[in-house]
Amino acid sequence: MRSIGLLGAISIGIGGMVGGGIFAVLGEAVSLAHGATALAFAIAGLVAIFTAYSYAKLSVAYQSSGGTVTFIDKAFGDNILSGSVNFMLWLSYLVTISLYATAFASYGATFFTHQSTFLTHALISGAILLPAIINLVSASFVGKSETIIVVIKVSLLIFVIIAGASYVDTERMSPDHWSSPLSIVVAGMIIFVAYEGFELIANAAEDIKNPDKNLPRAFYASVVIVILLYVLISIITVGSVSEEVLMKAKDYALAEAAKPALGQTGFVIVSSAALLSTFSAINATIYGNARLGYKIAKDGKLPHALMSSKNDVPFNGVIYTTLFSLILANSIDLTEIAIIGSASFLLIFFIVNISAYTLRTEIHASAFITIVSTLLTLSALITLMLHTYNSNPHALIIFATFILISLLFELIYGRYVRGQIFQRKYRNTHKH
Repeated sequence: MRSIGLLGAISIGIGGMVGGGIFAVLGEAVSLAHGATALAFAIAGLVAIFTAYSYAKLSVAYQSSGGTVTFIDKAFGDNILSGSVNFMLWLSYLVTISLYATAFASYGATFFTHQSTFLTHALISGAILLPAIINLVSASFVGKSETIIVVIKVSLLIFVIIAGASYVDTERMSPDHWSSPLSIVVAGMIIFVAYEGFELIANAAEDIKNPDKNLPRAFYASVVIVILLYVLISIITVGSVSEEVLMKAKDYALAEAAKPALGQTGFVIVSSAALLSTFSAINATIYGNARLGYKIAKDGKLPHALMSSKNDVPFNGVIYTTLFSLILANSIDLTEIAIIGSASFLLIFFIVNISAYTLRTEIHASAFITIVSTLLTLSALITLMLHTYNSNPHALIIFATFILISLLFELIYGRYVRGQIFQRKYRNTHKH
């Protein structure tokens, strides 16, 4: 029974994108693009809208809760690439949870007079552990609360835009205050993780009414709306607050952007909304990643330990997601998490765009658009990697480690353990 209409599908996409991302990465974008921050968000949005085309076409043709996983399997079959990407996707969601938890801690710390490393780690850990407990106790709470929280956070961003519009000094955004073209593009790629959530629409494809029309509309509408939101928020932030102040408040830049128009009250309101948004984003991502692990494990592509379920809750999936997220969030800084998260999703979206090109006849997709989408994501990824090699090699090492772990996992588990399981099943079936 299909129960989600067009507006519901659009809200899934907006909710996935306007999670904790904008609160976490706005300061990163300003530090690199300076007066051209709005342009950096627009460039990242361009990559997202082209990739959304591939997702729209694939989602209509292959309606499955597997989403990204299903598309890559359809294009490449059961091989080392599809198996590695399955695991890479699961790891990438751990990174986004870490990003949201780190942002939660940054905004949460503003409510305390005395700040310390202990406080930061306590806030990061609490931001992951409490949603995990909610997931284990009441899975239905996650779904019921998400729509309300999406409305609250989008309404708040619109309120900040309207309130701050008259305080914008356009001189701060003149080309004289822009970074180099390469730095602007790099800024867009580092904050790309703020756009990745649109792919969640694909996971809900089976539940969306009139999917042939509503799926493409939902993808395009949600991405365009979020591009506009991010660009306008960037204009308000850079145009109304000096860069010196923004850099001091880099990890909670959006709260600082509310100050000129709304004073300290605005700062507190935005910080509170950031806590709510990042908390709900962690809640929803733990929920989604535990179920992704459950589905992939059910298909035999992840260990069966992830299939443990109690009262319709993938218990082990929640536990493993929580444990690894805690380790990541407490050991990597915000800049590195943003880079690794953006790079991971750019790599996955690059493979999805190749999948759309490979399946273009079956899904009735334009060869030209899918080629452009593929080249855009590849160029974005290469640009980000080259910059990271020079500026933050540690983040590059962690990202390379993620890829290596995914490949080794598929080589060892996929080719040996899973192969042995299926061989035993085959022999047992033919004995009878």
